[in-house]
Formats: sequence, structure tokens, C-alpha cells
Amino acid sequence: MTEAVRTQGLFKQYGPQIAVAGVDLVVPAGSFAGLVGPNGAGKTTTLSMITGLLRPNAGQAWIDGLDVWRDPLQVKARVGVLPEGLRLFERLSGRELLIYNGRLRGIAKGDVEQRAEELLAVMDLTGAADKLVVDYSTGMRKKIGLAAALLHNPSVLFLDEPFEGVDPVSANTLTDVLQRFTASGSTVIFSSHVMDLVERLCDWVSVMSGGHIVAQGPLAEVRGGRTLNEAFLQLVGGPRNSGDTGLSWLGAKQ
Repeated sequence: MTEAVRTQGLFKQYGPQIAVAGVDLVVPAGSFAGLVGPNGAGKTTTLSMITGLLRPNAGQAWIDGLDVWRDPLQVKARVGVLPEGLRLFERLSGRELLIYNGRLRGIAKGDVEQRAEELLAVMDLTGAADKLVVDYSTGMRKKIGLAAALLHNPSVLFLDEPFEGVDPVSANTLTDVLQRFTASGSTVIFSSHVMDLVERLCDWVSVMSGGHIVAQGPLAEVRGGRTLNEAFLQLVGGPRNSGDTGLSWLGAKQ
């Protein structure tokens, strides 16, 4: 198995709080991989360390065999990132944002302009290409952010909750683009806590809980004959309190 991503003992601590407690993650090249876990499991922190945005307290990470912290320039040239809480240059138009990102990446002006027009068309943003990003809807912002992440043709694409707050039409567009991307042999890794979405899109899944990877592998193997949601609840543990405990006042008529 050719690996697009591997980590060993990734650890991150903020004061007394341990956010990631020694993550050993493996993602095969060419896979559509989901990183799933409950809120607070450490998914965002893990992705931030793998992509070089956050330095770990301990551990190592490799992308396409390159050490993230020893070869930062080569690694950053190979990855595209769509982070959670996406921040964009809002006083630029969608077209200007793409061209600016491409020029920062060192892509020739003519190539950037051609790629930008193609991405705007695929993302159904041609009509809004000259509109300021500040006026974009949530779905439009996710699509222009994905376009910017794809502009330099990365080999590995990292997405943190890419479908959160996105309408079904925009979500369908994002899905089509990502499936075309992995069909070409590139790799997508996206974090989510929506099991149905991961089950529908992914062929590889890693489950996080409490800062650890508690299961990972091909989707069918992790599911083990169950739905992914059932497997997830068994792996991370369901609610500890009974639904009949407390809240006796809730819904009571005055």
C-alpha cells in the first residue's frame, strides 16, 4: 500500500489539557478518507499538525514520504487545505482571490487565469466571479475555498468539516469535484462527525476518540457488517446517562 499520509505518536498539549494523545494515522494514496469522531476528539488539531499549521509537542508526520517539519516547502507544495472556520480575503472578488492564491503559489499568470476560469465554471461560480467574497453565501465561500485549495493541483487535499452549513446543491457540487479529484489518483482526507456522509463518500475511515485513533482501515472493515453510525457508537461509547433521568419538567404544561 502506497501511503499518502502517515503519522507516528502525534501529541499536542495546551497547559494541562491534552488535545491529541499520540495519534498513529495511515491514509492510502488515492483514497477518499474520512477522519471521524465526536466533538472535541482532536480531529482539527490532528489535521492542523499534519498540514504544518500547528507544531506538535511530540511525534512525526509524513506526506508522500516527506517529513512535514523537515521538508516544509516541499510538503506545502503538495497539499491543499480547506480549514474549518475558513478565513478569506473578503474584499477581493472570487476571481481575484483565485488569481492571488495562484500567483502566491508561483503559477504563471496565464496558467492561473485559465485554471481560475475552469474552477469557477466547475463550482458554478462564473456568475459570481466578480462579486466580492464578503457577499458570498456559506456554500459559495466553501466552493471558492475549495477552488483555491485545488488551484495548484495538490496530491493530497485536507478538508475540515467541508459540508458544514452547505446547502444540498452546493454539497452536490463539492462532492462531484472531490470524486473527480480522487478518481485521478489524488487523495482526499476530510474530517466530519456526520456518519451518513462519510459512509456515502469514503472508502477509508479513521475513528478518533479522546485524542486517539481507536479504529482505522477500509470502510467495510471498520463497519464490520454494521452501519458506520452503529460501529462509531460502539467504538467511542454512547450516552452514559439514561434518557429518563432528570428533565422531568421539560415539556410540562403550565
